[in-house]
Amino acid sequence: MGLLEDKARARLFYRYLSRVYDTINPFIWNESMRDEALSWIDLEAGDRVLDVGCGTGFATEGLLANTDDVWALDQSIHQLERAIRKFGVHGEVRFHLGDAERLPFADDSFDAYWSSGSIEYWPNPVAALEEARRVTKPGGPVLVVGPDYPNSTVFQKLADAIMLFYDEDEADRMFAEAGFDRFEHHIQQRAPGTPRAITTVAYVPNPGDHDDDRVDDREAQDDVEADPAG
Repeated sequence: MGLLEDKARARLFYRYLSRVYDTINPFIWNESMRDEALSWIDLEAGDRVLDVGCGTGFATEGLLANTDDVWALDQSIHQLERAIRKFGVHGEVRFHLGDAERLPFADDSFDAYWSSGSIEYWPNPVAALEEARRVTKPGGPVLVVGPDYPNSTVFQKLADAIMLFYDEDEADRMFAEAGFDRFEHHIQQRAPGTPRAITTVAYVPNPGDHDDDRVDDREAQDDVEADPAG
């Protein structure tokens, strides 16, 4: 586990980073990348969206361009305070101080789930992804942006020591363990030579999906039993 995959350390880190976050962030995750990611989840006006790890509200701004029902959560009070200054206490966004691994919302509360630049700080990413699946309605999109694993051995060791970096194979494992069976990964990059992001768009399974799979399996088995030579 990396140094910042500890909640207390991550909160302390963002106590200071929050002061310059909006200046640094565009060099890693900019509006063009955010808007491209937004285009992959087809939000409609009125969709209720949860922004987990909202930080100072950079992604929240993009979400508000697509729907006026945005809820935002972060474990850092310092990041939230800056976001609230942007949007107002009684503005368009409902802010919550909370933990991605224990979301304070009922099952099926949201039409879509978004989290950019947060998974790398989650001590248990699978647990957080399970929570994402729980609070998002069946069929709804779950979009998660994290740091792509470096190619260089030196940077791999550095990355592993700091926080979670992962590749597509690891993303496959995490999302599958969290109960998702339909997802795709996109690699995004501001410019050649800059850090890469791995953006996953997953969809919450519908309750009948696995029942249909079992029916198909039974029908296939019946066909085999009816025609053993086949």
